[in-house]
Amino acid sequence: MQNLKKFIRDVPDFPKKGVIFKDITTLLKEGEIFKKTVDLLVKKLEKKKIDKIVSMESRGFIFGGALAYKLGCGFIPVRKKGKLPWNRISVTYELEYGTDTLEIHQDAIEREENILIVDDVLATGGTAKGVAELIEKIGGKVVACVFLIELTFLKGRDKLKDYKIYSLLKY
Repeated sequence: MQNLKKFIRDVPDFPKKGVIFKDITTLLKEGEIFKKTVDLLVKKLEKKKIDKIVSMESRGFIFGGALAYKLGCGFIPVRKKGKLPWNRISVTYELEYGTDTLEIHQDAIEREENILIVDDVLATGGTAKGVAELIEKIGGKVVACVFLIELTFLKGRDKLKDYKIYSLLKY
């Protein structure tokens, strides 16, 4: 896993002063490394029964779509408010710098379906917790949350303590 870290670029003071942003575009542009990363994530999930993967925009879509393809399950996008065209439900959640609202189509998940949440980074856990609430609100069952990167110092696991969490890289 340490080998993958060399493909993650640190960008200081983005999106604001004092933040060190973990840029994954440097990993994504390397075909074999991206494939290896997806394969490593799949390996953690092979024994789980997953009906659908739910990912949030935008970088979560990259890994969520790839994992859905590899696992042969459906993919559900969770979008920011006003981006989905059909009947939807929403959740507003706390961010480090304020609040945000996410939406999912009401008919995206059947009752009792096993859902995997996938995103690129687990930071404070607010986004993933909000997505879990949306899934459960429409009857799905969150079987796990998967992240490429976990920023452990932000304690995002604390907000997700009711769920199994997998992350490849920890900082």
